[in-house]
This record gives sequence, structure tokens and C-alpha cells, in this order.
Amino acid sequence: MRATTRLYSSALLGCLAAVCNRSARRTPAADVAATDPFVGARMRMVARQIVSRGITDARLLDAMRRVPRHAFVPYALRVESYVDEPLPIGHEQTISQPYIAALMTELARVAPTDRVLEIGTGSGYQTALLSLLAREVYTIEIVAPLGVAARERLLRLGYRNLHTRIGDGYLGWTEAAPFDVVLVTAAPLEIPPRLLEQLAVGGRLVAPLGPVGEDQRLVVVTRTLDGLRWRDVTAVRFVPMRRDADAR
Repeated sequence: MRATTRLYSSALLGCLAAVCNRSARRTPAADVAATDPFVGARMRMVARQIVSRGITDARLLDAMRRVPRHAFVPYALRVESYVDEPLPIGHEQTISQPYIAALMTELARVAPTDRVLEIGTGSGYQTALLSLLAREVYTIEIVAPLGVAARERLLRLGYRNLHTRIGDGYLGWTEAAPFDVVLVTAAPLEIPPRLLEQLAVGGRLVAPLGPVGEDQRLVVVTRTLDGLRWRDVTAVRFVPMRRDADAR
């Protein structure tokens, strides 16, 4: 069974606006430091792991400074939230290394007017980054407990331009297509045809590709008026992209 949820309401928007207005009257640095013990670690993560490796998109860097990565990992691992490596989030899945999340997002070139399809919600961390960059984000997770937990977490943290679904990412989100960006956070053996079909002209698909335990490649596929243009970026290591056996 597939469920779709819109993560916003007029009441929630009003509450968020009130919070933002109150925050604007305070001293941001002092308030953040007082309420978020990880703010220093997050700033260092961006400076040492992201900027130093060549990520330059100012909007993305700002989003990474704002999104509390520690809120997206298991509580027992919070002290490791900002280390330079992926972390387990249960169900044989991981939250990606911060640099890889940044690299994939920068390659996608997300504009404020874009509609994004994310395959593999996971913890919701990448979803939160995309939420700050795009007009709308549609995200699909095949592991139901992860999808439900991510939806609740994103709602609690105030991310509201989102639509979530528990289902088979190989199928995409047909009724909401086409998308300006498709971002795949697990590795298929080949790009699912449905995802390519749902990519708008001028749109970018970013995905790891290849079998687990062997050389996987991060690729960018751009749809042009003349067809698909492929670009191989770098070697990566991701968990496999899972399928719903009933949906094949």
C-alpha cells in the first residue's frame, strides 16, 4: 500500500512564521549557540569537509549550515553526526557522508523554482537540504519504518514544501511528473527507465550506478531536446537500490 502525505498546513505555517519573527528579534549567533550544542561542529563540517573540497554553491552551503544533521541520525550516534563518513540509520541503510550529499546536490543544480524527486528518503537529511533549495520536493522510501520516521522528523523540524510516499522508487511518481531534478540516493544496476521518462527537458538526474562491492560511479544524466546526455563524475560507494517485488 502506498501512502502520500503533504507536510504542511495553514496552522503549521502560522506557527513557523511566528517562530521566525521572534527569532529575527534576537541575536542569532547567541541563540543558536545556546540551543544547539552542535552548531560549532556543523560550521566546521562545512568549512573542512565541504568548502575545502571545492563545493561552491552558496545556497547549498547555507543550507548545510542550517540543517541540524544530528537530528537525522540515531540518538546514540549524535556525537558522530558531523564526522566525514556515512552512518548507519537502521534497516541496513545509511545517512550519506556529508561531502557526498553536498556533491550530489551541487551536481543537481537545484534552483528555487525546481520541483525535485528524491528516491530514497532514508533519514530525511538530504530531503531537508533539498527542501531549502527547491520549490517542491517529492520523496519516496521503500523501507516503511524509515519513511514514516523521516516524515515525522521533517514535519517536527518544520520542513513543509514536501510530499512523502512509501513505495518503490523504480516507479517514480508518475502523477507529479515531470521533475526538474531527480536525485537517487541508492545504487541501481542501471537507471530505472521510469525515472528518465519523468525527467523534464533541461532536467538533471544524479545517481550512483553499479553493483555493491564493485566500482560504482556517480553519474549525471541531463535531458535535452535531442535526448539524454550522460556524464561520469567519480567513484562512490552506496547501498543497493531496493525493489518492491510486487511492483515489478
